[in-house]
Amino acid sequence: MTLFDRRLVADPVAAYARLREASAVHRTSTPDGQPVWVITRYAEARAALADARFSLDKANAKVEGDYQSSMPPELDAHLLNMDPPDHTRVRRLVAKAFTPQHIKSLADGIRATAAGLLAAGQGVRMDVMETLAVPLPMHVICELLGIPERDRHDFRTWTDTLLSPAPDAAAASRTAMRQMHRFLAAVIRDKRRHPADDLLSMLTHARDEREALTEQELLSLAFLMLFAGYDNAVHLIGNTVLALLLHPRLMDDVRQGTLPLRAVVEETLRWNPPFPLGVRRFALEDVPVGGTVVPAGGRVWISIASANRDERRFPSPDTFDPNRLPVHLAFGHGFHHCLGAPLARLEAEIAVTTLLGRFPELELAVPADELPWLPSFHKRGLRSLPVRTRSRTEPDAPVGI
Repeated sequence: MTLFDRRLVADPVAAYARLREASAVHRTSTPDGQPVWVITRYAEARAALADARFSLDKANAKVEGDYQSSMPPELDAHLLNMDPPDHTRVRRLVAKAFTPQHIKSLADGIRATAAGLLAAGQGVRMDVMETLAVPLPMHVICELLGIPERDRHDFRTWTDTLLSPAPDAAAASRTAMRQMHRFLAAVIRDKRRHPADDLLSMLTHARDEREALTEQELLSLAFLMLFAGYDNAVHLIGNTVLALLLHPRLMDDVRQGTLPLRAVVEETLRWNPPFPLGVRRFALEDVPVGGTVVPAGGRVWISIASANRDERRFPSPDTFDPNRLPVHLAFGHGFHHCLGAPLARLEAEIAVTTLLGRFPELELAVPADELPWLPSFHKRGLRSLPVRTRSRTEPDAPVGI
């Protein structure tokens, strides 16, 4: 089985279980035939995520082909393609917008947006993805960055195109990235002329006044924050709602206030993480991992989804158990740990709390095995999540969390 085998997309839990049993590291290939090493066990994955011998900078790759160079350089100078000291400099600047105090200050606005979205969800049947999970993170990240509402309509299409698993999708991806490049460049030009109280204005004028960012870094960061900040939250919300629908007793516990929703979100991140693979890395030297040597320049994928279900770390790993300690790797580990993790968690908690508060009865409208998953090894998320509902007379009735 290769990383791009259809069985891995169709049933990742079973496929990764077989890979973990065989070895901690597997050599496979990308769609264009380039070699790649996949780490599947928890201990090795956690160590690799924090190992400075694995670089995120593509300049350290010894591979060729379209799959390696599909990202245009204008959008490529971001945190997921940087090592220290550049990574340290840029992350320190961006981190100002993701302090605990600032994230907490967003809660009321997120709550109001979620309530407004669900107020429009009338009837006995609703698609959670279309009604809540997709539009809420779009609104939140665009508000944070300062993207005007009139300019948000194409973003979902671009995101799906960029994350397409099809081996022949490179041309469409390049077109989407060119469109995003033009869009973001225009937004940044406007922020330069008319700064506001938003993250893109702050980053733009940090670059202009103190030369903290190059123009390429500024564009690339805007792309990364829109892309990652939006898509991660979409599927964390969807996967959390699905976990509760599949475990109605736990949903009752959340409603009654005997189970913290935060624990449910953390277990969802372990059990069904939105992004199953960590950011690709490149070995700076020959690196032994679990009995296998990854050669210098070799490309490495770290399977978060597989590591999070490793029997060596988690008892009964396929059981959804919110009482576990939150030691998963869904947001990475070490100095590349995701900056946006607190915001994604907050969005998921507020979204699900608001959903349960509005609808005292909520159940799947189709059998679970008929739910349409995105055909991607890069992300684990639903195209749609149809549910049957019954609304409260008072839509905003509280839910214990």
